[in-house]
Amino acid sequence: MKVLLIGGGARESAIAHALKENENVKLYTLMKNKNPGIARLSEEVKLAKETDLEAVKEFAEKIKPDLAVIGPEAPLGEGVVDLLEELGIPAVGPSKMAAQIETNKEFMRNLFKKYNIKGSLIYKAFDEYGEELESFIDELTQKGIKVVVKPVGLTGGKGVKVVGEQLKDNEEAKKYAKEVFESGLGGGKVLIEEKLEGVEFTLHGFVDGDTIKFTPFVQDHPHALEGDKGSITGGMGSYSCPDHKLPFMTDEDVNLAKEIMEETVKALKKEVGGYKGILYGQFMLTKEGPKIIEYNARFGDPEAMNLLSILKSDFLDVCKAIVDKKLKDLEVEFENKATVCKYVVPKGYPDNPVKGEPIIVNEEAIKKLGAILHYASVNEENGNIYMTGSRAVAVVGVADDIKTAEKIAEEATKYIKGEVYHRSDIGKIDLIKKRIEKMKELRG
Repeated sequence: MKVLLIGGGARESAIAHALKENENVKLYTLMKNKNPGIARLSEEVKLAKETDLEAVKEFAEKIKPDLAVIGPEAPLGEGVVDLLEELGIPAVGPSKMAAQIETNKEFMRNLFKKYNIKGSLIYKAFDEYGEELESFIDELTQKGIKVVVKPVGLTGGKGVKVVGEQLKDNEEAKKYAKEVFESGLGGGKVLIEEKLEGVEFTLHGFVDGDTIKFTPFVQDHPHALEGDKGSITGGMGSYSCPDHKLPFMTDEDVNLAKEIMEETVKALKKEVGGYKGILYGQFMLTKEGPKIIEYNARFGDPEAMNLLSILKSDFLDVCKAIVDKKLKDLEVEFENKATVCKYVVPKGYPDNPVKGEPIIVNEEAIKKLGAILHYASVNEENGNIYMTGSRAVAVVGVADDIKTAEKIAEEATKYIKGEVYHRSDIGKIDLIKKRIEKMKELRG
């Protein structure tokens, strides 16, 4: 079976490995830079921007795939699924309209409001900077609510700024909002939201328009530095637990998070005719329960590496069930194992990363440890691997318990050399205990 994969990061590397578990899969990949791991698994690679729809069309018409899987959000926002389906190629991913759940944060918030979905919050979208925006920020502060400033469109996970974290006070929030309008970041439209207090987690679902099949819960670590300090990044690493929930969650939290996503799928069917593909809910667990921070219209990165490393079901069968609307007939199973993923990134990431520097990876040593390796934002040229400025390489430890999985992942980072750093605290018991204590404190 010929499968077209779009994307060339670590998330797509995890997708490629999962697809190739089925020996009948012949993989063809379109990606911006040459990811050596994905290239080895592919019959053919086309180097082109994932948002270049003409290049996608040309490659698809040449290889005539039976199925396409789209990794990143940007091509979804450009309508790559609509294009492929016009060519008669079924695709795992939402239409351009349905992808607005990620590409347009205002659309997502309005959907929650219109269909009265639980887990919503106070927000307002603005088309321009002015008195109304300033007043809304001041109004929230007077009520004792901290403010979050978000560009409405896509920013690669790096556009959100929070008062009390990246922003010192209201005046900085206003200044940043003004910068977003002036720079055109994320489409040059701004969402002002209340800051939620709690612990973040993520939940993914495979969706065929009607049915959603859930994955284990995962916790990502968006801050660049140890102890959850520093700038917000695309994610420095993540972990999941053998029981498929997280240690700070109750069964009630689990059920409510799933209910929110089920209600979202129903609302999307009414609003845009349906959603299919992977739906990723980024939640904040508050003292009132789970609330949605935002949705993504694809696998999370790094979470895809945690989830696909323990997927027991044939991923190709899952993909086919998504496009054939037959998920209700498929049992989607995951191993009861712990996973810890750690990203090795260029020095200075995300604010001022080194670019074009070589990175040396001892693949054999990493494999001997039992760790899984995924190349991310790198480019292979003449047998050498160079960093492009974003997250470079990820390693995943899988074991019966978190402690062992973390040890495997941490050991693997020692075999990656260059102008790089990583967060060694991800998956460590002490950091997880802090999350548990925080939730106990919030719940009184």
